[in-house]
Amino acid sequence: MDYRPDPPPAWRQGPPRDAGEGALVSTSADSAAQRSLAEKLGIEPGAVVQVVGVDSPNGQAVDRDLLDDVAARTGNALITTDDSDDVVDVVLLWWREGDGDLVDALVDSLTNLAESGVVWLLTPKAGRDGHVEPSDIDEAAPTAGLSSTRSTSAAPEWSGTRLVAPKAARSKSRR
Repeated sequence: MDYRPDPPPAWRQGPPRDAGEGALVSTSADSAAQRSLAEKLGIEPGAVVQVVGVDSPNGQAVDRDLLDDVAARTGNALITTDDSDDVVDVVLLWWREGDGDLVDALVDSLTNLAESGVVWLLTPKAGRDGHVEPSDIDEAAPTAGLSSTRSTSAAPEWSGTRLVAPKAARSKSRR
């Protein structure tokens, strides 16, 4: 599947900016409400993103709007193969209860991840098929050498947990 980005629609580009007298000023709550799904995840323009777990053994669909938004935000095609040699800034790991061993999947997601990269673990929200308990994530992440920094609603049916290598581990690898 090809996730090459299309140019963002005009409505995503926002209104023309006018810094003149009487210009409208947006509150932070307004700008937060206008942030795209990719921006909520901290995806930056130009970032290289690998997507893992799109094809679930149980057939549960991922959020295509999120994938399209990430591709549009980065301006790059998303890497959807496991055999890529590209160093990536972000891994989007779609995971559901019953997909296998979460620790193994997290360790595998680190293969191409840049030193300062981020793994977003995307799991079905509570009450949805395939929901993963937060305690399972909290247990698996440190075993894989990662720490959880925050969680968010990544998409209507999916929660996202941001995982990074602890700073101490990153500084040791630089030596």
